[in-house]
Amino acid sequence: MREDIVPGSKFPDYKLRDHKNKPHMLSELQGDDPMILTLLRGHYCPKDRQQLQELVGFHAHMDVGYARIVTITCDDILQLNELKLGVGAHWTFLHDPERTIQKDLDIKEYTDPLNDVMIPHTIVLEPGLVIYKIYNGYWYWGRPTPDELHRDLRDISSRIRPDWKIDTPEMRAAWDRGERDMFWPYGLSMREIIERSE
Repeated sequence: MREDIVPGSKFPDYKLRDHKNKPHMLSELQGDDPMILTLLRGHYCPKDRQQLQELVGFHAHMDVGYARIVTITCDDILQLNELKLGVGAHWTFLHDPERTIQKDLDIKEYTDPLNDVMIPHTIVLEPGLVIYKIYNGYWYWGRPTPDELHRDLRDISSRIRPDWKIDTPEMRAAWDRGERDMFWPYGLSMREIIERSE
């Protein structure tokens, strides 16, 4: 992994195409929420499939917890969709057949010259694409469990959500004063809330 890709630094705002071939910036997909980014080998890897199947169940928790998840592979669009549909995932998958991320982050899996993939990583991001934690998943046991991700997202959310401790006298006083921007949905309109959930 590139030396500057460490907790506390900003992750590059890559632009890639999704499973419907629509281009996205990572920052656009993240919005103002924490995000889990999985960089995977692709459709042929049983370890990737197992991790994604674990995340399928966890994704419902992320929806109600206001967190995002994005998966990137070196697959072409057909392989990417086969992987996404095969595990039953309902979040955004991006494909990078040109190996832009593999090359830029220096994560080529040099032990697999046949498939030319990237070393799997799971990266937990704070808002603004700030790196909170990096898990190296070359070995399956290096990949985070849903429980570990839950803990990571709890820690991030407790620091970025002004209404995390809603039961304090200070928060009640702010509510009574009409300072509603400190409370979910933080001044967003109904339209903006719907757009964030799409």
